[in-house]
Amino acid sequence: MLRAAVERQFEIIGEALNQMLKREPALAPRLSDHRRIIAFRNRLIHGYADIDDEVVWGVLTTSLPRLRREIVALLPDNKAI
Repeated sequence: MLRAAVERQFEIIGEALNQMLKREPALAPRLSDHRRIIAFRNRLIHGYADIDDEVVWGVLTTSLPRLRREIVALLPDNKAI
């Protein structure tokens, strides 16, 4: 269940990022790896059988903290999320 929950949250993050960049494409340069994050979401959605737990863990520990910092920097008054 934990694995499914984590993967579902990555799917939501990737979709939200994709939708945000469609509405505000000028934000793309401020979000490193945005293409890779969206591609990761697509892989989770469409290629579930090929998902490696180590890859998910690597994204969780490496990419997610950076994305969080970048998103916080975009928020008014840099309020933490």
